Amino acid sequence: MIAVLRILVRRVALLVPLMLGVVLFVFLVMRFSDVDPASAFFQGSNPTARQLHDFRERNGLLDPLPVRYVHFVGGLLHGDLGTSALTRAPVRDQVATALPLTLQLTFLGLAIAVVLSLLGGVTAAVHRDRLPDQIIRVVSLIGVAAPAYWLALLMIQYLAVDRGWFPTGGYINPADSLTGWLRTMTLPALALSLPVAAQLTRIVRTSVVEELDKDYVRTAIGSGLPPRVVVGRNVLRNALVNPLTVLGLRVGYLLGGAVVIETIFALPGMGKLMIDAVQNGDPAVVQGVVLTTATGFVVVNLVIDVLYLLLNPRLREAS
Repeated sequence: MIAVLRILVRRVALLVPLMLGVVLFVFLVMRFSDVDPASAFFQGSNPTARQLHDFRERNGLLDPLPVRYVHFVGGLLHGDLGTSALTRAPVRDQVATALPLTLQLTFLGLAIAVVLSLLGGVTAAVHRDRLPDQIIRVVSLIGVAAPAYWLALLMIQYLAVDRGWFPTGGYINPADSLTGWLRTMTLPALALSLPVAAQLTRIVRTSVVEELDKDYVRTAIGSGLPPRVVVGRNVLRNALVNPLTVLGLRVGYLLGGAVVIETIFALPGMGKLMIDAVQNGDPAVVQGVVLTTATGFVVVNLVIDVLYLLLNPRLREAS
């Protein structure tokens, strides 16, 4: 346990320069974009040159770039993501309203992807080169090639419009109706998760097949242990390291894919918030959404690193 904590502290320390780099990148991209925060603030009116100058001076937009970056980082450390040019509201409040829905969608999709990939990958590996394996491999190949937005449109047409099993869009808070929440989130989560599940299924199958061919598995089964016990206790524990690597990377896909999926299903999450901000020329909101998403991606990968250590003691010894 002490070794895990020591490694965890070291990994967290490495996140500090990483996050500073992310913040610097986002800061520079937004500062060198064509969107002028002063013009965006006065959008819909005809400000004078004096009003634009006063706004820039008041908000430090005339300061040298290094000074602006220091002020920007200082604001972030105090939870200040800026002010929306469109609504005049703190970006932090808008992100706090939209983020829970995106997290619900992302982690529901992640849970579906993990369950489907484990069931499919293990089943295919245990029935290697037989009919179940062939079917799962073909289906997973189709899933890898299918874009999430295309699956979303098909599901809306066949499951929502034609059969009426699910709504075509909208969102119901789980506090108001858990059944309604499940109905509104099922199609978006499936559309988001199926390509990830297909890719993970192929990786889980490969990893489990490699473990099943090792001597300790044949020895355990030869000693009389039931194959399902050997697979559940030993094979999966060793075989899940590689799929976890891919899963950590695909979380970024899930967070990014939520932008498109939320737009298709009219879900008021981070994706829709950013799309609206881009269309309305609201740079502070775009910046806040990107930074929040990047932070989430980094935190999730830290969690994946911890799972590596828990699943594979050899990684702890190597670290």
